[in-house]
Amino acid sequence: MTRPPVIEFRGVGLTYPGTPPVAALQPCELTVERGEFITVVGPSGSGKSTFLNVAGLLDAPTAGRYLLDGIDTAALPDRERTALRGRRIGFVFQSFHLLPHRSALENVTLAMLYTEVPRAERLVRARDALDRVGLGHRADAVPGRLSGGERQRVAIARALVSEPSLLLCDEPTGNLDSANAGSVLALLDELHAAGMTVLVITHDPAVAARGRRTLAIRDGRVSG
Repeated sequence: MTRPPVIEFRGVGLTYPGTPPVAALQPCELTVERGEFITVVGPSGSGKSTFLNVAGLLDAPTAGRYLLDGIDTAALPDRERTALRGRRIGFVFQSFHLLPHRSALENVTLAMLYTEVPRAERLVRARDALDRVGLGHRADAVPGRLSGGERQRVAIARALVSEPSLLLCDEPTGNLDSANAGSVLALLDELHAAGMTVLVITHDPAVAARGRRTLAIRDGRVSG
């Protein structure tokens, strides 16, 4: 049986109320197949953040239908949308968002705190995720003792630990020097090669070029 696309926008748009209303994301059609590596570009204020929020189930669209893994998200109550987001989407942000006084292992484990996964299994899965990003040997280190690239790898491990369908990255190299940025991008390439669906929001042309397909957003309109 063929599995559905990871992301399917059917006329999805988002308009913020006001006088006049602001169409932050114009109604669009988009399909992201399983295993794709897509980058999203656009100038500041173009609608990239709105696109990220809608794709990540952080904001509900005001028009159209969004199917995630074939599930019609518009039909779900807020609690079920939140649970679906936690199970199916792994987020990676520019600023890492790691707890400074917790070890790398603890930061990854905390991603499963409100799940039904038993504590012993959470630790095993967290160690496996750190091994996957090449940081098993740094499991006990706190963020302040990690390089920027290592901290981003911990953030990626945290995003992966729930085995999501989609890895959604917002400027993942924005706070990194060129060497660390290169190592993080190489890791994203490895994850994609292993079958992960990766979507990266970026303003950096070099990062955008890593995608196998690039979407452009301008004035809330998605193309590509």
